[in-house]
Amino acid sequence: MTVFYLLQKEFLQIFRNKTMLPLIVVMPIFQMLLLSFAANYEVQNLAMSIVDHDLSPASRQLTAKFEGNHHFRIRETTFSQKQALEGISTNQTDLILEIPAGFERDLAREGHASVALSMNAIDAQKAGLAGTYAGGIIRDFSQELVERGQWAGENVTLSSTKPAVVEVVYSNWYNPKLDYKTFMVPGILGEIVSLIICFLTAMNIVREREIGTIEQLNVTPIRKWQFIAGKFIPFWIISLVIMTVGLAVGKLVFDIPLLGSLWLVFGYTAAFMPCVMGLGFLISNFADTQQQAMFTAWFFLLIFILMCGLFTPVESMPHWAQVVNKLNPIAYFVEFMRLVLLKGAGFAEIKNNLFAVLGYAAVVNGLAVWTYRKRN
Repeated sequence: MTVFYLLQKEFLQIFRNKTMLPLIVVMPIFQMLLLSFAANYEVQNLAMSIVDHDLSPASRQLTAKFEGNHHFRIRETTFSQKQALEGISTNQTDLILEIPAGFERDLAREGHASVALSMNAIDAQKAGLAGTYAGGIIRDFSQELVERGQWAGENVTLSSTKPAVVEVVYSNWYNPKLDYKTFMVPGILGEIVSLIICFLTAMNIVREREIGTIEQLNVTPIRKWQFIAGKFIPFWIISLVIMTVGLAVGKLVFDIPLLGSLWLVFGYTAAFMPCVMGLGFLISNFADTQQQAMFTAWFFLLIFILMCGLFTPVESMPHWAQVVNKLNPIAYFVEFMRLVLLKGAGFAEIKNNLFAVLGYAAVVNGLAVWTYRKRN
């Protein structure tokens, strides 16, 4: 009964707190919508300069291919390579397509021709994607010329599109439309739930210390485990509510495929939440104000978010970073969400992840209980 009354007190405090309710209800939806649309690695509207020295029907057809592609925005068409390079130097142009004089003549006589692509490589990832997109358009252009027989049956190729000896046929599994939101939304949902619950747990206990009510609890005969259970269970329930809201938004707004078992998702969430709640409780033991708790929690969570694999693959990190990432609870949650929701993984595929999370929760909560001092 003691724990029941503590739970009743916690829920009353939560619903009376005008700051906490928006964090629980509004923040998850707002963050999920904002981050899912903004955190997109697909590159569009690349500013492009075209230097056409040929001015032939073939060069105009190639230019039209780029104009009709949503990845590119033709910024200027010029005869001066120097002018085009100035656009790159001032960061107004992302890439330059230079079509040499005699482009159509070489296609007609020799069956192949050359074009030059120059990319602004300040952003290496953007430059790499720009080159890939442009190369694909040039290959399609070359193939269209051959199919139309425009050049009297000649084997028409451009310099970057030599015929391949082996033809590759590929298919996309789990995300056939290559929609980046399908990949991002499950990971963002796991990150948001972890972040909010860790913040709320850390700030809730410190808030009671600030207003003095925790001193009243400390002089009562309430046992330590009863106090901790009274603090943990409400936020444990809230985490499941946030997960429910997040999954609903993910399905209704982004149409993410819920291939795995929802029972497994909620069961794992219930097992995982003690990790971040224990971290928040541990932080609150050493913080005197809510501001201190918030900044300390953010210090750890920022590192966890950047290294969890949400934005960059863990496998691409240095070996030492991958080892350190074993201590990152959010990395386990993001990996789980993508495996179950996108691939339909079952318990056998995520059991090692689950056991690691349970061990993590036991260690963190053990430290939190050990460092908490209840003064009678």
